[in-house]
Amino acid sequence: MNRWLLATLLVAQPALSGELPRPDHIVIVIEENKSFSQIIGNREAPYISELAARGALFTQYYGVAHPSQPNYLALFWGSTHGITSDVCPLDFTGDNLASQLQAKGLSFTTYSESMPEAGYDGCVYGAYRRKHNPVANWKELTVNNQPFSTFPSNFTQLPTVAFVVPDQLNDMHDGSIERGDVWLKKNIEGYAQWAMQHNSLLIVTWDEDNGSSNNRIATIFVGAMVKQGQYEKHIDHYGLLRMVEELYGLQLLNESAKAQVPNQAWQKPE
Repeated sequence: MNRWLLATLLVAQPALSGELPRPDHIVIVIEENKSFSQIIGNREAPYISELAARGALFTQYYGVAHPSQPNYLALFWGSTHGITSDVCPLDFTGDNLASQLQAKGLSFTTYSESMPEAGYDGCVYGAYRRKHNPVANWKELTVNNQPFSTFPSNFTQLPTVAFVVPDQLNDMHDGSIERGDVWLKKNIEGYAQWAMQHNSLLIVTWDEDNGSSNNRIATIFVGAMVKQGQYEKHIDHYGLLRMVEELYGLQLLNESAKAQVPNQAWQKPE
């Protein structure tokens, strides 16, 4: 079998949902540039420690590249497609997490803090950076590209899958760990509490580490279907994308077809 045909089969194979739950909503909050050891157990991050104790902490979760942008592309597209920098602007076509959800009658939105308006395609605005917002690289996804000010307070109105991207002052990139922790508690705790009482899932992860620990980062799941504990399975951004694809019966995009899925942390249905 030639390489092209093998790659096509890997990408086109259907996801195997198995016993995974299917949340009504998934909210993935993406923080910046901190290693696992910088976050977990840090006195400057008491809220994150509380989330980790409340839900599932993956202790062997890894970014896939440096710098930031390839990691966001991996989580949204299943590949870095040769991007090795934070170059902007980029212009892509083809399937991605948003388009695949929409083809199934589901929905996707990225909520970016400090982005000035819906569909904004500039590279920099205040503390907003397009390099952290992969949906902006597809012209046909303008409606999916929203400022964080539109994040619904009525959580039943959330899309099926949402990325939440704090700005560079609040995602720990330029601001402190403490500042990022405070932002999370202020802006995400309401949803975290709601998710634990409803069929919804909060994921907090980082794009990459600080370059010091083999790209090992903290990743936390909180929600009604989550089994508390720590999990040591080796996972990366491709595996997280594959998990989302399997939950909603999507085709497996690019490298996600070969990835390990974080599938241990679920409560067994009663």
